[in-house]
Amino acid sequence: MTTVAIISGSPSRASKTNRVAKWVSEQLQRIGHTVYFIRLRDLPAEDLLYAHSSSDSIVKTHDWIRQSRVVVVLSPVYKGSYTGILKAYLDLLPEKAFAGKLVVPIVTGGTIAHLLALEYALKPIFSILGAREILHGVFILDWTLGHDDEGRLVFSDDLLSRMEEVIHSISHGSEKTIMR
Repeated sequence: MTTVAIISGSPSRASKTNRVAKWVSEQLQRIGHTVYFIRLRDLPAEDLLYAHSSSDSIVKTHDWIRQSRVVVVLSPVYKGSYTGILKAYLDLLPEKAFAGKLVVPIVTGGTIAHLLALEYALKPIFSILGAREILHGVFILDWTLGHDDEGRLVFSDDLLSRMEEVIHSISHGSEKTIMR
């Protein structure tokens, strides 16, 4: 199995994006992957705002990304793009931090128009960071996510199928990335 870094760019404690990130983490761990879960909202705000790239908390997350073969980046869409907290974090990453890695974008949004954030906002920055293999990604409309009586995340059938495809691609695509 491989090592995966999951970066959740949601600034909210209880957000749909964080719930999806947790689901992805659980699925990957269940099948034997090592997962580093980076919740950007839990990093010291001063480190992000003042670009303290050498702070212990930022350096630790950079080490996790360096150790990973796959990076999953999740963000809600605000005003047509990914969140400011994610932008601040991506700006702190070393040049070519995603080189040789499989990168998987997952975005949540309120309208179908937010789908464009995948292609026009996230994928270009992933390329700048050195990613050569970027999965198509998953766009999730907020209203397609629900929860059961026990509070567990529930996907529509179509969304569940797309999310399972991502898990499969991570498991099998990371092997191709390692061999390159």
